[in-house]
Amino acid sequence: MSRRLVLCYGAFGFGYIIPATFLPAMAKEIVADPRMFGWAWPVFGAAAVVSTLYAGRLSAHLSHRRVWTGGHLVMALGVVVPLVLPGLPGIMASALLVGGTFMVITMAGMQEARRAGGPHVRALMAAMTSAFALGQILGPLVISLGFSPALILAAAALVLSAFLLEIKHE
Repeated sequence: MSRRLVLCYGAFGFGYIIPATFLPAMAKEIVADPRMFGWAWPVFGAAAVVSTLYAGRLSAHLSHRRVWTGGHLVMALGVVVPLVLPGLPGIMASALLVGGTFMVITMAGMQEARRAGGPHVRALMAAMTSAFALGQILGPLVISLGFSPALILAAAALVLSAFLLEIKHE
């Protein structure tokens, strides 16, 4: 079983949950009009749908691991964009980038587990899913540090895991 895949999928859970859970709260803090900040979720969902369709085509040209790596890097950008692009544009860009990668990473990660898992594929997929859940539990705990530090830590975890995915494939 690949510990690295498990660790990287856990980083995905951690990096994903902070913006996915707190994006509306961040939007509400920045934009008073609920008709405006409420658009974060539809943008997030639409990006997920479109990216899932596109990912199938992308997987024809790139390995699942490479798609997963790219997804982590794009998601990391989406996680920190509200820090560098203030206001509603940053929130919407985050919704687009995070929403547009979370299903792609899920698909690519599980497909990579099938490829790498061999006879232990079920155990690997179970361990990856458990690590994702642990990351999702840890994320909201880190938000107590504040939005900015939590977003920076989430993005750093995603970038580090992208690097780990690319070194020495098993």
